[in-house]
Amino acid sequence: MAELAFSANDLAQVRFAISPMWEVAPSFRLLTAAAAHPVHRPWVEQVRPRLLAAGLDRGWLAELVGPSGYVPDFLTPAPTGPAPTPTAEWDAILASPADRVRHDLDHLARHQGHLGPRLSSLRADPASRLAKVTQELETYWELALAPYWARIRAVLDADIFHRARTVAEHGAGHLFNDLHTSVSWDDNTLRLLHRKRNMPRHSAGAGLLLIPSAFTGPGLRTQVRLPDPPQLAYPARGVGTLWETRPANGVSALTPVLGRSRTLLLTELETPASTTELAHRTGLSPAGVSQYLTALRNAGLVSAHRVGRSVLYARTIAAEVLLEAALV
Repeated sequence: MAELAFSANDLAQVRFAISPMWEVAPSFRLLTAAAAHPVHRPWVEQVRPRLLAAGLDRGWLAELVGPSGYVPDFLTPAPTGPAPTPTAEWDAILASPADRVRHDLDHLARHQGHLGPRLSSLRADPASRLAKVTQELETYWELALAPYWARIRAVLDADIFHRARTVAEHGAGHLFNDLHTSVSWDDNTLRLLHRKRNMPRHSAGAGLLLIPSAFTGPGLRTQVRLPDPPQLAYPARGVGTLWETRPANGVSALTPVLGRSRTLLLTELETPASTTELAHRTGLSPAGVSQYLTALRNAGLVSAHRVGRSVLYARTIAAEVLLEAALV
């Protein structure tokens, strides 16, 4: 069991954040695992072929994120705000001090037994090699997470809303006791079962950063390092419904507003897809699909994500809210 003591000042600085980079390692592990995941299987089946085609199963991430165990801390910089962009987090990774990168890689080597040539080169020259790491992170983000981020973000936002309401109605102690089965709060101390390393307050900054995650689970992930506050990533509520299919016949109310073809395309984008795939699914011409997607994108209802030579289109948060409203 690990313990983290709290003063009144620490308790006053507890906050939530949504972090794209905290989703990278656990999602990558799901994509490279042999066993099918009971919740994320639909996502894995869609994304894994793109991961393999891009060669990411043989790149930097494959060496930095093993099947289990330690992940270098520099890959998960402490979010400076409630929801940093991926670009902001990549910049923070690029700015990682060389001694921190080397420390993390040495720790990884102790877990894995050695560092391969690629990670050895990163240890020797963090300043130049981190650029290659962040380039691969950007590629991974675009093919694996960005097309699905609106749906993921909705689950994470709902979790934070629920936790904030819990604090307002019952206090911070109830929040901690309800966070995860391995977490408990008593006598101004947060206790975490099954964590091998202790969490002394002097080894981290003030407060606590709580990070809901769609892919972390069933356990917790923690990071304790000065000068950042301790970070605790936990499984978000509602992840079990993340990939549920929306009933297509429930959004007919949008047809008079958007038109039949645009409504049909938004419905089909339950799964991110290319122009060619959407034309095949809907029977619309590729030129027509392209024209409608441009209109939807200009309206903020669709986003585009380049994956290799193709472009995947996905619904935005605004589109998800619109479709939810149509189902009421």
